[in-house]
Amino acid sequence: MSAAAIDTAAEVIRLEAVSKSYPMAESSFLALDRVDLSIHAGDYVAIVGPSGSGKSTLMNLIGCLDVPSEGRYWLNGRDVAHLDETQLANERNRSVGFIFQSFNLLPRMSTLANVIQPLIYQQMPSHERRQRAQEALRRVGLAERMAHLPNQLSGGQRQRVAIARALVTRPAILLGDEPTGNLDSHTSSEIMALFDELHAEGHTIVLVTHEHDIAAHCARVVRLVDGRIVEDRRNAPQPTRSEATPA
Repeated sequence: MSAAAIDTAAEVIRLEAVSKSYPMAESSFLALDRVDLSIHAGDYVAIVGPSGSGKSTLMNLIGCLDVPSEGRYWLNGRDVAHLDETQLANERNRSVGFIFQSFNLLPRMSTLANVIQPLIYQQMPSHERRQRAQEALRRVGLAERMAHLPNQLSGGQRQRVAIARALVTRPAILLGDEPTGNLDSHTSSEIMALFDELHAEGHTIVLVTHEHDIAAHCARVVRLVDGRIVEDRRNAPQPTRSEATPA
């Protein structure tokens, strides 16, 4: 899908006065404190901050892994702040493509089977699931690795499988949790070049990271300190990159 085909005026994520607290022995811990955040279709956002800043909590809320203690959250136009666990799971599968630091691939399943997995929950016909997964793997440069098991792939290739798995449901957002954290610097650059390409195609991407060079790829940087957004700025446009060799 080209960037021109995306309605960039569409608000994909909207948080209003969102707080999240966790009970402790004699009190509670406030992880997020009245956060307001809006992300539009086609945006490319890095969420950064020191350990304990609330960025992981914010990622869990955006990804429908948790719900706010207070405030409102709309994902792709739907109010998801008070959904139950089943409703949250359905929303995750439909609207969010996750990319994790540790890849989270099923070790005894082929590359193709790993990418097909999220589509099973959508009750999609098997031939359509297979075709969609093959397209996603071709998109990330793994057309020749569809029958391989995860332990037969490099770290960069495994992360490409994880990106294909995230893409295959055609979600509203791609949400990455330290997606280059387990990769060497060269492979990290290749994976970030792939994210840059996906953004150029119009995908909405949100990356949680503590690495400044990763955040520099993004069009926008949101910085958290003590559960509050203290900075929300646009990066200077990145120069056009030649296509990187797949890891």
